[in-house]
Amino acid sequence: MPFHTHKLPNGLQLIGETSPSARSAAVGFFVRTGSRDETPAESGVSHFLEHMMFKGTPRRTAFDVNLDFDRIGASYNAYTSEENTVYYAALLPEYLPRGIDILADILRPSLRDEDFTTEKNVILEEIDMYEDQPGSVAWDRARRIYYGTHPLGNSVLGTKESVGALTRDQMHAYFSRRYAANNIVVSAAGNYDWNTFVRLITDACSGWNTDTVGRENRTEWPGTGGRHLLTREKVQQEYVMFMGGGPPAHSKMRYAADTLALAVGDDSGSRLYWALVDPGHADSADCSYVENDGSGAVYASLSCEPEHTEENTAKVLEVFAGVQTGGITEAELHQAKSKILSRVVRGSEKPMGRMQAIAAAWSYTGEYRDVDTELANFEAVTLADVRAYLDAYPIDRTTVVAFGPLKEMTGLEGKVV
Repeated sequence: MPFHTHKLPNGLQLIGETSPSARSAAVGFFVRTGSRDETPAESGVSHFLEHMMFKGTPRRTAFDVNLDFDRIGASYNAYTSEENTVYYAALLPEYLPRGIDILADILRPSLRDEDFTTEKNVILEEIDMYEDQPGSVAWDRARRIYYGTHPLGNSVLGTKESVGALTRDQMHAYFSRRYAANNIVVSAAGNYDWNTFVRLITDACSGWNTDTVGRENRTEWPGTGGRHLLTREKVQQEYVMFMGGGPPAHSKMRYAADTLALAVGDDSGSRLYWALVDPGHADSADCSYVENDGSGAVYASLSCEPEHTEENTAKVLEVFAGVQTGGITEAELHQAKSKILSRVVRGSEKPMGRMQAIAAAWSYTGEYRDVDTELANFEAVTLADVRAYLDAYPIDRTTVVAFGPLKEMTGLEGKVV
């Protein structure tokens, strides 16, 4: 699949793969901003702003935005993370011009006062609903503890206090600064004509502003360490999170990190699965590598009945200690790589998958990786690479956070939340 790239004079970066054999196309605007880029007074503004993008523009009402997407049969949505806010659509090739027109339009919203006030109440309700999901709350609290003062620990939703105090003018200032053209990547994949795509984006976006945009604290983070017990009596199960350092997104060591995490904690056939889930000791147990800008991490978790928490936590730490000392076997390496290769290939068969993949790689590294290159990078991982990764980022050096009804747990510092 041919790869193309083009940059507008205002700094807007265009990238894309073209595949004439595909039956659809996908396009996404990747804004390099998220909760890690917010000040304490702005906490939650990235996610709030994502909602506001669909509330209307000078050319469209909120109703028109949704109706126009529906008229072309598009599958569209948006999401906000710690590092990116993404707006995307998958559609039939003949509707790409209209899809681009809608997406580009909503990225220059009206931000009307009345919409801001209405949507703020929606966000506050969403925060309340989030607080009723113990698994999500457990991860949010664990991340805050693990990252401490590092901005990767910032909450995507923010708090009721921060969102409640946020003003429309604060949001507009954040939008003007972070949604500058030179802080956005537009990605496309599937069946479309590249030159037509460049013309469409140029017509729609060449007037967007440029600004001085950066990102602070792009440093590796080893974690705060410690053992922490967070008690919330109304929760039925106990959730335990294990968090440790990992290579940043631009590091070649990310391939070994991803492979090892799968061998240790995939949802089937991994060490944690056989130690905890298959015997029925825990309802779930997993491990994953998370790539971030400047600082990666490895997250593991388990959920179980409270009375089994101490025993299961010890089992996880025992698995980590064994892996740190002895690594993994050749069979485990082969199985993990087979799963990853299958994941990459299956994801690449959909334009939406490739659109997301090339945008993520470009946003983090400024490089393009085709499917064959990505497969070769994973195929090349050896046991020696895994050993080198473990030496650089010991998997048994973790911050442990337990969240649930338990009031006491051996070796953990307690706190009621």
